[in-house]
Amino acid sequence: MHVANDIASLRQAIQSFRLAGDRIAFVPTMGNLHEGHLTLVREARRHADRVVVSIFVNPLQFDRAEDLATYPRTLEADCQLLQGEGVDLVFTPSPEIMYPKGLAAQTFVEVPGLSDLLEGALRPGHFRGVATVVTKLFNLVQPDVACFGQKDYQQLAMLRQMVADLALPIELIGVPTVRAADGLALSSRNNRLTPTEREVAPTLAKVMGWIASQIEQGERDWTALQQQASLQLTAAGFKPDAIDLVDATSLQAPGEQSQSLVILLAAYLGTVRLIDNQVVNLRP
Repeated sequence: MHVANDIASLRQAIQSFRLAGDRIAFVPTMGNLHEGHLTLVREARRHADRVVVSIFVNPLQFDRAEDLATYPRTLEADCQLLQGEGVDLVFTPSPEIMYPKGLAAQTFVEVPGLSDLLEGALRPGHFRGVATVVTKLFNLVQPDVACFGQKDYQQLAMLRQMVADLALPIELIGVPTVRAADGLALSSRNNRLTPTEREVAPTLAKVMGWIASQIEQGERDWTALQQQASLQLTAAGFKPDAIDLVDATSLQAPGEQSQSLVILLAAYLGTVRLIDNQVVNLRP
């Protein structure tokens, strides 16, 4: 496995793959890898001859300085895991490599509409930071395929729109959320939960499942479902941040033509913000 720390080394490795006629799959990450990331890597391997993974904690997408400062950085352990999965190339740039002129002078990529609602409204600038770094990584790696987890549902929808709008010749593959045995969606943030909080955390998925079951049984009072879900989460010790029931395609309020709905949950447990989502069919 080759590790590239700078753009020149990365491009040299990518060029060698291309000269060999290899198909390239890409998995962008911020490190602190877990089974969810490794599932993305295995899916990437199914679609290409070469797998490239980036590890970069992107300062542009953090709306809270303390989250950026405390984000776990476990590069050595991450590389060992990736080597075990047969990854061909790991790109580990510094912020200075990615943003040589500094964040204030960086050219930005914005996806109107999908970046501004729901999670985007709660975290202004977050999706602009994601779109910018992913576009730059796509330009550097030039993959045929890129794999993203469906746990970040709105992010994946936004990136699909960006790829379409910019006519990028890249196939985006959404990979289902990987969960612990108790139902908690795997996330690097889970490592910050106390033992007691970790026991409570699966309640988020359970409440989400309760919402889904109500919808499948015919409930269409979205406001009542949101209110009841909020009460359940609060009683369990969460501080709900967002409970959204929206059209799974447009991310707008469900209408008569909606075929499916996505439940988007975000809630604080202690100081850790957890997210989850589930798609529900609205048609018999």
